[in-house]
Amino acid sequence: MIDIGVTKLAIIGGIALIVIGPEKLPGLAKTIGTLLGRARRYVADVKDEVNRSMDLDELKKMKDTVEGAVRDVDNSIQTSAADFEKNWADATGEASDTASHDFSPTPPAYRHPNKKWRVKQGATPNWYKARAGIRTRALSGAARVARFRPHKVN
Repeated sequence: MIDIGVTKLAIIGGIALIVIGPEKLPGLAKTIGTLLGRARRYVADVKDEVNRSMDLDELKKMKDTVEGAVRDVDNSIQTSAADFEKNWADATGEASDTASHDFSPTPPAYRHPNKKWRVKQGATPNWYKARAGIRTRALSGAARVARFRPHKVN
């Protein structure tokens, strides 16, 4: 590092005052401060980028080790499944056809649900509607008036 003390800074400032002049010295000091600030920010950005790249390399190494472990587990599962299938075929007396067997089950054939898809169905069951007194059928205006008309008592 450069060893600059207070006396050396005072000597440099005095020479700059004589050479540059008292009118231009504040503007020059401001410009030099701005440039030094930019240089420090640039150095800090470079350090951060280097740290990020080092972290990224570590993450890539970690990812490779995890992927290797996953491949090992997958291979062991495949071999144990093949061994199980072979043992099962031997135990049940079936012919072993593991080479053409795919471990994924075949999906069942499509079966139509036989629903009345044109009829709108709610999620609330009818027994709940009956217990809670919720209408299940729409009434016309005349029917609603007739239903709730008070009866004459003679």
